[in-house]
Amino acid sequence: MFTSRDGSFIARAARDEGWRVENAGRKVRAIRPDGVGTVWVDQPLMARPVGEALLTLSGKPYRGEVAFYGGDSGLAVVNVVKIDDYLRGVVPLEIGTRADGDSAAVQAQAVTARSYAYIHLAVGGVRNYDVTGGVLDQVYGGVAVETSVASEAVESTRTLVLKYAGRVVNAPYSSTCGGSTAAASEIWRSNDEPYLQRVSDRIPGTDRFYCDLSSRFRWTRTIEGTALNAALVQYLATYTSVPGRTPGVARDVTVGSHTASGRNGTITVTTDRGNFVLRGNDMRYVLRPPGGEILNSTFFSIETTPGSDGSVARLTLRGMGNGHGVGMCQWGAIGRARAGQDYRTILRTYYPGTTVGAAE
Repeated sequence: MFTSRDGSFIARAARDEGWRVENAGRKVRAIRPDGVGTVWVDQPLMARPVGEALLTLSGKPYRGEVAFYGGDSGLAVVNVVKIDDYLRGVVPLEIGTRADGDSAAVQAQAVTARSYAYIHLAVGGVRNYDVTGGVLDQVYGGVAVETSVASEAVESTRTLVLKYAGRVVNAPYSSTCGGSTAAASEIWRSNDEPYLQRVSDRIPGTDRFYCDLSSRFRWTRTIEGTALNAALVQYLATYTSVPGRTPGVARDVTVGSHTASGRNGTITVTTDRGNFVLRGNDMRYVLRPPGGEILNSTFFSIETTPGSDGSVARLTLRGMGNGHGVGMCQWGAIGRARAGQDYRTILRTYYPGTTVGAAE
C-alpha cells in the first residue's frame, strides 16, 4: 500500500506486483506495472506492507516500511524499521555468519550495534534518516542476510545497550586488533574516552591471542613504486599539506613514532619535494594502490627496496590486525566466546568501566 507520510491513501499494490517510484524535485509518485502513475505528492511517499508481508526493493526483502524522499539530487530511499528488526539485518554482516558456539560474541555484537544505533537516532534533526546502510555507519542487508544465531542474539539482548556513567555510549569495534586494542587518540583526532582504553588480547599464560583465529591477524602488503607514487598524487593532499598538490617521487617511507599499543603513531613519506607526515588512521588511506583497498591497520613495519635512481622501487608492509583497533575486537570476541566467556564479560573487557543496561 502507498500512502503519503501523513497517512493519506494513494494506491494499493497487489502481491508480487512490481511498482517503481519517481520524483520531480520534491514531488514523488508511484508508477503501476502498466505504466500509469499515481498522483504526485509534495511529501515523502510511503510504501507500507499489509499484515506480516515484506516489502521488496530492488529484489531484496525488508521489514518495516520504505519512505521515498524527492529532492534536487534525486530520490532518497529510507527503510523505516524497528530497531531490533534493523539489527537482525546488521549483526550478521558486521560479525559474519557464526555457529551456535560463537553466540556470546554475536550477543556482544548485538549490544554494541544497538548502542551505536541509539546514539545516532535523529542526529542533528535535519536528515531524513538516522544511519546509512553502509560502512560509514553499520552495514545493513535487510531480511536476506538474517541468520538464526544473529536473530537470537538480538532477541536475547532486547533493549540492552552499553552505558558509561549512566549514558548510552558509542561502542566502536573492528575486525582484528592484532594482539592489543587501541585508545581512540592513537587512531583518530579525538580525545580519549575512559571506556576506550588499550586492552590486551593475549590469552593468559600463553603466547597466543584470542583474535589469532583471524586470517588477517598477520598480513603482508607489497606496493610497487609506480603504484605508491600514483597513490601519493591521488591521496596525500587529503591528509597533509602538499604544496601545489604535487608530492613528487617517493624516496623513502619511515616510521616516525609508535603509540602505546605498538601501532604507528606517525609515518614520514620522503619525496624529492620534501617530507610529509601522516598520523593515525590517515596512513591507511594513503598507503594503497589508487582505488585499492585501504591498508588493514596502522600496526605494521616498513621495508623499502630502493631503485637505481634512489626512488622507492617497492614498499613492503608487514602488519597485524584488521581495522582501526578501537573498542571491541570482533575476532577476539569470537575467541573469548569459544573459551567460555559470556557476552557481558566480553563487553566489560573491551569497554572497561561500562555496564550493560536497558535503553531508556
